[in-house]
Amino acid sequence: MIYIGVGSNLSSSFGSPRETCKAALKALETKGCHIVRVSKWYKTEPVPVSDDPWYVNCAIEIDTKLEPAKLLETLHQVEAEFDRKRGKKNAPRTIDLDILAYNDVVMDGAINLPHCRMHKRLFVLKPLKDIAPNWHHPISGLSIDKLLSAVTDEQKIHLYDEKINNL
Repeated sequence: MIYIGVGSNLSSSFGSPRETCKAALKALETKGCHIVRVSKWYKTEPVPVSDDPWYVNCAIEIDTKLEPAKLLETLHQVEAEFDRKRGKKNAPRTIDLDILAYNDVVMDGAINLPHCRMHKRLFVLKPLKDIAPNWHHPISGLSIDKLLSAVTDEQKIHLYDEKINNL
């Protein structure tokens, strides 16, 4: 199973952060990434906490023939098409696409698999649980439930409701 984290906290030419995320999912489909599942959508506080706009986040499961390096290149290509500016760490962004896990592959180097900070982030773990409730971290062996219960930061995360949380 290949899982991708999706997030945005800035509007783009595609619309609101959520509309931008949805458009990015469509763009991935045209680049050899068949979307199998999409989690619920969440509204999440920036990490680290700041005055920046809150994010819209989800996780997706994809099926692809792309190897990890080519998949990462494809994700960066989509980010560039959506006017993602890379600069200051944790800066607001129009789109953020991260490989969370690529089957049970473990890599440390130019690509880190599984994602090196995913086990500390509710905005990754909660959506991932929606689509992979039985997933286990390939390094620690911990279940998604154990990972969720181990997050110590007070991260604010809410189910996204278009009627209430208009981003």
